[in-house]
Amino acid sequence: QVHLEESGGGLVQPGGSLRLSCAASGSIFSIYATGWYRQAPGKQRELVASITSGGFTNYADSVKGRFTISRDNAKNLVYLQMNSLKPEDTAVYYCAARYSGDNVYNYWGQGTQVTVSS
Repeated sequence: QVHLEESGGGLVQPGGSLRLSCAASGSIFSIYATGWYRQAPGKQRELVASITSGGFTNYADSVKGRFTISRDNAKNLVYLQMNSLKPEDTAVYYCAARYSGDNVYNYWGQGTQVTVSS
């Protein structure tokens, strides 16, 4: 089992930046990949960025060039740096993790609200 806790959300103006953090605890040695999802009201949950244990990253087309996912293994932290934020980025952002051998993200944080508005 992995416990995940997000932080860093808040209100930001369009064009601004936020950095989300995900702290992992528990059986973190088994984590294969960590991802950031977001969900806006009335929309499906969207995987916006992921990073694997091998350091490979992937991004949704909607955030490419603006968001960066990174990892600090020494601190058991995963970050999502969000730049050039747009109103359509407004959503609840969730940190998620999956183990090796799993094809889905089984472990989730509570989410942190990101609101982009002037």
